[in-house]
Amino acid sequence: MEISPDSWILYDWRGWQLNATIVFTWLVMALLVLGSWAITARLSEGETVSRWQVMLEVVVSGIRDQIAEIGADKPGRYLPFIGTLFLFIATSNVLSVVPGYQAPTGSLSTTAALAICVLIAVPLFSIGERGLGGYLRAYLRPTPLMLPFNIVGEISRTIALAVRLYGNVMSGTVIVGILISVAPFFFPVVMQLLGLLTGLIQAYIFAILAMVYIGSASRTRHGSDNPDAPPNPTGD
Repeated sequence: MEISPDSWILYDWRGWQLNATIVFTWLVMALLVLGSWAITARLSEGETVSRWQVMLEVVVSGIRDQIAEIGADKPGRYLPFIGTLFLFIATSNVLSVVPGYQAPTGSLSTTAALAICVLIAVPLFSIGERGLGGYLRAYLRPTPLMLPFNIVGEISRTIALAVRLYGNVMSGTVIVGILISVAPFFFPVVMQLLGLLTGLIQAYIFAILAMVYIGSASRTRHGSDNPDAPPNPTGD
């Protein structure tokens, strides 16, 4: 049983290896790109719309509402990034019901790459909202002695994001493999159904945590730019 798709080598040429993680990652990206293009190419504003457009509107509206509930003032600003994270992880996990497919999120390299994207997005969004000076000053509060702890905190939560997603997807693969060897006709089917649910939940958790980190950083920078300023309930 192969726990990680990294160990499944599909092509080897003079030391250059193409593993299942790379292939299935590009497969998921291709499906998302082609699917979004096919749906958006026939968008309609009339009374009659396609089922795919309705589904797309429900997904986009749901993600936007979740971002707004976290406390973001401008949900549309974060929607492309958070929505892409959710859809990529959800699609990767849901396709695990296809025979021969292995979710790329079962590879630590993939989950680490996603977590690094979040690590980069946090300062980018924060600097765009509060400015470079406000972002950097937040690392020195409440005292400059907190600088190393704040840096370690940024790195540790990135590692936690990667390990959490990898651990949950990988553990599901291991459990299915064990049940196949014990009862090959019944339990694997049940676990596959549960895997669909847990795969969507993991995508939701990852996207929500990413938005929490981004929103938290933006709000912190907003309040720390001028600690002596009076509160502004309008947020302007």
